[in-house]
Amino acid sequence: MQIIENKLIKEKIYIEKLKSGFTIMCIPKTNTRKKYAICAVGYGSNDNKFIKSDEDKETIIPDGVAHFLEHKLFEQENGTNSLDTLSALGVEANAYTTNDHTAYLFECTNNFEEALAELLKYVQNPYFTNENVEKEKGIITQEINMYNDEPDWKVYINCMKALYKINPIRIDVAGSVESIKKITKDILYECYNNFYVPENMILTLVGDFNPEQTIEKIKTKITIKSKLKAQVIEEQEEFKINKKEISEKMDISTSIFSIAYKVNPIEKEKVKRSLAIEILLEILFGESSKCYKELYERGLIYENLSTSFEWGRNYAHVLIQGKSENIKEVEKLLKQTIKDSEKQGIEEKNFERAKRKLYGMYVREFNNVDQEAIMFTSNYFKKVNPFEYIENYKIISKEYLEKVQKEVFKEENYVISCIKPKESDE
Repeated sequence: MQIIENKLIKEKIYIEKLKSGFTIMCIPKTNTRKKYAICAVGYGSNDNKFIKSDEDKETIIPDGVAHFLEHKLFEQENGTNSLDTLSALGVEANAYTTNDHTAYLFECTNNFEEALAELLKYVQNPYFTNENVEKEKGIITQEINMYNDEPDWKVYINCMKALYKINPIRIDVAGSVESIKKITKDILYECYNNFYVPENMILTLVGDFNPEQTIEKIKTKITIKSKLKAQVIEEQEEFKINKKEISEKMDISTSIFSIAYKVNPIEKEKVKRSLAIEILLEILFGESSKCYKELYERGLIYENLSTSFEWGRNYAHVLIQGKSENIKEVEKLLKQTIKDSEKQGIEEKNFERAKRKLYGMYVREFNNVDQEAIMFTSNYFKKVNPFEYIENYKIISKEYLEKVQKEVFKEENYVISCIKPKESDE
């Protein structure tokens, strides 16, 4: 068993990799009644091209299979549904699919061992039939159509389509109505058998546990057979944007926008670089920034201006999102803010303020059982130890930030996606 400790925030992680390759991560938290468990698989919506471990030819599957699997795993051969079983135990259970992993989870205050046994049972025992697969297609079709009618989602996915030409991040995690029609029972079993393998799975536990005893008990419940994971074929595209602007009209009252800068995928200094970009976004566009105050005082934005940095195995981009009746003026001010900052440099007081704010926000995540579980699981698949974020705050300098700023905010890598009211003249 490996024990990783961060004395600054007084946290320990107990990690054990079983002989089969299955990883268990336990984060003990005293003085809390809530327990949180996530069983996650390194298989997400981007993984639609792969080579099986026992073949040398390429396999291409329809978009949306990872998400479809997430829906179907709850259904058991004896006719029960594990969501209902967990609910009857007084447990709040759920699941989600991302670009690089799928997670099955629950939180509870009581009946933890019974709930964990059910979680591990259904994740390790798939049951698909022609009938239940066809039935699920109708449910997922409704979900896809619902998201297609959601302006906030539409403006985001259009932004991804503007940034990327072939990278699967431009595709809805659930796939499309057309792609899920092609999903069969055999495809689901094929993907399950090639990705739901011990080497590609992790169980994350956060709560008031005795780590050694808890991990020993769990070992007997891991029955899935060891097998090599399929090799994902990454989509490699030229580092240039696909389209400068995508604009649509929907039944909304105020225009919304999603502005993005395409960034080179992070290969080295993953934590340091991602932190630097987050600090930059806070300095340039955070609520205490000069830019934000001007946008607000001039009535150019409604609600908050949202900023984020998203990155994964083969993609990275900065996002700036909001609502405005004058998007052109917003664009103009954002670009001028970046230009002025590059010319004048970053003020020391703004640098220190942003660093302290983000550091405080990050440390607070360790006080939240569910946020901590999700954070450690997500970072596991990015091959990052979350404690590195705490350590890297100390070594990020103003000079490093200014260097990163020049690399990130380049006009040729800029795109914008807009959703405007149907009656708009723009």
